[in-house]
Amino acid sequence: MTTKERPSAARKSIGEVAPKLAELTDDVLFGDVWERPELSKRDRSLVTCAALVATGKTEQLSFHFPRAIENGVTREELVEMITHLAFYVGWPSAMSAITRLKELVPTTKP
Repeated sequence: MTTKERPSAARKSIGEVAPKLAELTDDVLFGDVWERPELSKRDRSLVTCAALVATGKTEQLSFHFPRAIENGVTREELVEMITHLAFYVGWPSAMSAITRLKELVPTTKP
């Protein structure tokens, strides 16, 4: 990393403790996998959020729900994805995910 580059989220959060994991996160996951043209970033976000909901990884949703919105997934699509997954991954996983979504991406309706 050059002195002009801003540290990535991975380097800020874990770089001091696990520099190699931060490097792999930046260079391989977000630098290579997320940049592959076979899926759009929007589709990658939707798939990633679905996988996190399905595996109960609600802490990581704090990063990925807002990123999905930035990548073009709508709040309504995230709600529908979670509702659909409730029947496949279990009600508690869906309820936890909806709670995180509600906290992270508030509704714009009055």
